[in-house]
Amino acid sequence: MERKLAEARRLLNSLSSAEREEFDDRASRSGRSGTPPTAVPAEAAGAPASSRASAAVSAARQAVGKPYIWGANGPSAFDCSGLTQWSYAQAGVSLPRTSQAQRYAGRQVSLDQAQPGDLVAYRDDASHIGMYMGNGQVVHAPYPGAPVRYDPVGMMPVSSVTRV
Repeated sequence: MERKLAEARRLLNSLSSAEREEFDDRASRSGRSGTPPTAVPAEAAGAPASSRASAAVSAARQAVGKPYIWGANGPSAFDCSGLTQWSYAQAGVSLPRTSQAQRYAGRQVSLDQAQPGDLVAYRDDASHIGMYMGNGQVVHAPYPGAPVRYDPVGMMPVSSVTRV
């Protein structure tokens, strides 16, 4: 795995700026054009479900722009579950370390009931997780080479939404 990761980093680092930007746009699956991935979206359409969720949302906003590093859980770098774990820790809430365990760290709600602070797990195996921020946006640590950023909640198949 380390060898494959090193090869992927080498290939990514060999891209020109234009190629890297195109790769980032494609890899985010966001379909947005002209919007910087770290831009703060408009204020949330709904209020966080609790004061804990509100504090976690504030912490996640502070992480935007920090680098993705596999296995990192803040405060200077994050992977996806490290970001959500760290954000909730700033609110005094202890979450499990993996995205698979975090999907069960609270009450499941439907996507149309999502409120800021809810955890959004992706793919059937919950191999990725982000935090719902309102207005159809999540904040997440997407992949090596990309910073923590906002993307549309539907950027990949949603498997569950968890209210912590």
